[in-house]
Amino acid sequence: MNFASVRIITDDVDRLVDFYEKVMGVSAERPAPVFAELVMPSCTLAIGHSQTAQLFGAGSVVAANNRTVIIEFRVDDVEAEYARLKLFVDDWVKEPTTMPWGNRSVLFRDPDGNLINLFEPVTEEAIKRFSGRR
Repeated sequence: MNFASVRIITDDVDRLVDFYEKVMGVSAERPAPVFAELVMPSCTLAIGHSQTAQLFGAGSVVAANNRTVIIEFRVDDVEAEYARLKLFVDDWVKEPTTMPWGNRSVLFRDPDGNLINLFEPVTEEAIKRFSGRR
C-alpha cells in the first residue's frame, strides 16, 4: 500500500490552489476546473471543489470544516519559512516554537481554516527519527 494524497474539499479551489502554491513552492496540476493536485516527491496535496463531494456520498465531507487534521510539511529552516510566509499568511496559530518531541514548528491556517504545521527536526533524537525519510 502507498499513501497517495490528502485531499481538501473547498468552495473556492482557485483561492486554495493559489495559497498552497505559495506555501509549497510548486505549481498545481489542474486536470479539471473542480480539482487540483500539488505534487511533491514525498506527498501530493489534492484540492477538490465541494461540488465533487457528492461523488463520495451525501454528507461525507463538508468544506472548510476541519478541526482535527494537521497538514504537516518538513522544511529545512522554520525561521526562514516563517519570514517568507509572513507576506501572505493571515492566520498564525503559533510562532516558531520547539516542541517537546524535538521539532521546531510554526503553525498557521489556510484560507479555509485548515491547520498547517511547518516543522524542522532540531534535537538529536528528532533528527535521527527523520533520517532516511523524504
